[in-house]
Amino acid sequence: MTYALAGGLQSAIYTHLSGDAALTALVGSAIYDALPAGTLPQTYVALGGEEVLDRSDVTGSGAEHRFFVTVTSDAAGFAAAKSAAAAVCDALVGAAVPLPRGRLAGLWFDRARAERLTGGGRQITLRFRARLEDV
Repeated sequence: MTYALAGGLQSAIYTHLSGDAALTALVGSAIYDALPAGTLPQTYVALGGEEVLDRSDVTGSGAEHRFFVTVTSDAAGFAAAKSAAAAVCDALVGAAVPLPRGRLAGLWFDRARAERLTGGGRQITLRFRARLEDV
């Protein structure tokens, strides 16, 4: 197992989401790897943390990356957040995201959690699983 592919995966996911027409129609360029200073847009997408598990076998080195993408909105109700979350899922599930090193063997939706924030906004945290092979 190696963690050496994590940076390339994160960059590839960010680039893929930023280039997705359906998602950008909903949130514009409000897709972040790191939240900017100042006022945030009404609805935005942010890459989050990850957990990595060894998935090496006799054929080679591999890892499963469980990573989070969060959709946050201060729009009334969950509709805006759920629409953006659906677009994130549509963009990522089964996508062939090119990596600078290694190979993406699969990309799957794992789970989601929708919640009301104490400030009145809504947030949906999506977890995905990516199987990477270091070839």
